[in-house]
Amino acid sequence: MQLEACIETIDEAVLAQKYQCKRIEVCSALDLGGLTPSYSFINTCSKLSGIESHILIRPRAGNFVYTSKELNLMQADILSAAEAGAKGVVFGCLCSANSIELDASKRLLDFAKSLDLNATFHRAIDFVQNYEYSIQQLIDLGFDRVLTSGQKQTAFEGLSNIKSILKQFSNRIEIMAGSGIDAKNVAVFQSIGIHALHFTIRKNTMENVQSNMGIQYQADETKLKAIINKIKHYENNTN
Repeated sequence: MQLEACIETIDEAVLAQKYQCKRIEVCSALDLGGLTPSYSFINTCSKLSGIESHILIRPRAGNFVYTSKELNLMQADILSAAEAGAKGVVFGCLCSANSIELDASKRLLDFAKSLDLNATFHRAIDFVQNYEYSIQQLIDLGFDRVLTSGQKQTAFEGLSNIKSILKQFSNRIEIMAGSGIDAKNVAVFQSIGIHALHFTIRKNTMENVQSNMGIQYQADETKLKAIINKIKHYENNTN
């Protein structure tokens, strides 16, 4: 099982590297669900040895229905990610009817692949009307993995749906569970044979911020260590 840390600071990226996570999803503005980070941040993260940087391609907050101008921005950001040394990109495009926007998805996916980038379809999948059919569409398009909470607020709540897609598609696309993953529930996901887990490694500093300039976070080594220790404990007791 692979671990992917969702990060928005260099301290979090270095922490993920220290504990030998497989990947980092490099983002900005996680309080808005995550937006595309800066070139310099991508480049710095991509230079860390022993860990892959996968870049969130999301030009704005809100839904995942994009205009042609926004798709142009996303394609430009995919190129920038490749030039900055990233291993992969993460994006999701939907229609207004909450189905996969096939033309937009294929356009961005084909472009990413032409740059030798890995591609993840993110939690936009949790808003589609036909979950299993949409996973099949991602497979047909050629995505490497899908990040999902099983169409619930947290992956633990969506466990039954995640089990279902694992049973049907586990040998055809990498399935990564995300949202609310922590040391209390990580063993449950190990037990179902999930391919990968995705989680943040930050905590609120509880510092006052003047003029509503946002919440300040810091890297949470305690959380990451606890998750890894639970994984090792489960492995030791099942081998």
